[in-house]
Amino acid sequence: MAATIRPIAAGDHDEWVALFTAYGVFYQTEFTEPQMETVWGWLMDPKHPHNAWVAEVDGELVGFAHLRQHSDTFTGGPAWYLDDLFTTPAARGLGVGTALIGALRAYADAHGGGTISWITTDDNLTAQRVYDKLASRARWVTYELSD
Repeated sequence: MAATIRPIAAGDHDEWVALFTAYGVFYQTEFTEPQMETVWGWLMDPKHPHNAWVAEVDGELVGFAHLRQHSDTFTGGPAWYLDDLFTTPAARGLGVGTALIGALRAYADAHGGGTISWITTDDNLTAQRVYDKLASRARWVTYELSD
């Protein structure tokens, strides 16, 4: 069961909302409808720095990845941030996350290259096993300053 990875499309709205909701549940976060519609609007706006890809198996969406470009002061070139990556429990272990990250790498390479960075929680060991095969664990420590 190979997944097809493709850019998100307007017709994916309802399935994406269901996946994004499940993503929030996974991270013990409840997204409001206005939050989801704001993010959806970003993904549908070609001028917004966020882009998205979905993974589809047998006509059903089983995952997504959100990527945004920013400027890298260390290189003077582009860099990328993988904001969100999620696959359904049934799709885990099937290479869907790896395929989504591969699509992001191809997109970044086609748009100037640069490093793709992302975070995950320290207890998401399943994802970390995948990420450790694909990328180098950064030595940077992350801080958050909430409003």
